[in-house]
Order: sequence, then structure tokens, then C-alpha cells
Amino acid sequence: MGNQNFIGIHTEDFSFLKFSNNSNSKDKKIPKSFDGSTDKSLYLLQIFIAMRFGILIFLLFSSLVTFGQSHCGYDFTSYLVLHIHENGKPTSIKNLKSTIIDSVGNEVINIDNRYSWTHSNEPMLFTMNYKIDDKGVRITDATAADASGRWFFPFAKEDYLLSVSNSFPAERFSLKIEDIDGDQNGGHFETQIVQLNSFNMYVLCSSENERQAARFGPRTNRPVDIILELKKK
Repeated sequence: MGNQNFIGIHTEDFSFLKFSNNSNSKDKKIPKSFDGSTDKSLYLLQIFIAMRFGILIFLLFSSLVTFGQSHCGYDFTSYLVLHIHENGKPTSIKNLKSTIIDSVGNEVINIDNRYSWTHSNEPMLFTMNYKIDDKGVRITDATAADASGRWFFPFAKEDYLLSVSNSFPAERFSLKIEDIDGDQNGGHFETQIVQLNSFNMYVLCSSENERQAARFGPRTNRPVDIILELKKK
């Protein structure tokens, strides 16, 4: 091949690898290249390319292993958690409607998953945390007697949850809590509006969590504590 350029590599680059031409090597066979050729330069070039390919595969595999180790189950997702109760009573009040509203009181719609990776184009409505079995299936009243489970969101108990993206601009919005079931949850409670803040978000993956903790300290990764009062008769 002489000085032919093959994928940007000159065969002169392999001049340091020389075959012996003395009389003692007459009977020695030159190794064949991958295509059966006995051209020494081509043979060396193909070995070099194979080595580069092997190194590339090794680096790619190492990157995938590193990504797998650093992956977090809550990547790109945070949670808002509300602990809503009466004054002096730690038990959460059930059957409340808790939504995200804007500055003029309108419900915020999750248009094209702008604020959350779930429930696209729907109002941002909180739901009660629930228990799941060992297979991740929700435990219902019908199966509760036969199943022992854990909380779906393990960092809260019987509280209200909303999944949001890590970039959710919490400080732009408020919470609206309404009692919509009459006396079934223990009384008629007053509607309450609560301003949200960025530190109200549970940011759970390590790197994001560290940045959140450095910025907000102990206020972060805690439920929003909301006390409701009964309507006056």
C-alpha cells in the first residue's frame, strides 16, 4: 500500500514495527491480515484499528455501568407533600380537594407535561398516599386484611401527594384546600390558600438533593404543614 492514506492513518506511522529481512527469516511466514492478504502494512493497520475499536467498546461499557450505578428512581421528579390536619390533632383530614392555583385563583393545568410527567393536560390535583404490596400493587380495602404493605411514597405516611418535575416553579403558585364531602371527614372545614415555595419540594436524587439542602437547609424535604379550622355555625 506504500504511502496510501487509509481512514486518515498513514502506514508510515507503523515504521517502528519492522519485520526481519535477514536470511534466517526466509522460511518464516508473514501473518495474514483479516482479508487473507500478506501485505505487512495492511496487517499492522488492521490490528491498530481492531485495538481502537476494542478500546471504544470498553469505554462505552464503562460509561453504561457508571450511569446504571448513579441512576435514581426519582430522576427528574420531585414531590409536594401536604400534611393537612386540625389543630392539636396529628391525623390527616381525608377527602379534601387540594389543587395548585395561579395568582388569580385559577387551577393550574399541566399542559403537555409542562409541570409534571404524569396526568398531562389535567388540573394539578393532590391524591392521598397509599400502601402497596411486595409486587408494587396498590392495597385496597378488599385486600388490606390479607396483605402487609409499605407506603407508595416512602417519605410520607397518610398525606397528600403531587408528583412534579424538578424544574417546577413552586414559588409562582399556591395551594387551595377545600372540604368537599360535608361532614364525612369530621366536619365542614374552611377553605384555605397557602403560598408555595421551592423548599416545599421533595428533591430525592442525591446530587439534586444536595443542592436543595445547601440552598434551603432543614426546611427542605418536609411536608407542608397545614392546619384547617372548622367553619363557624
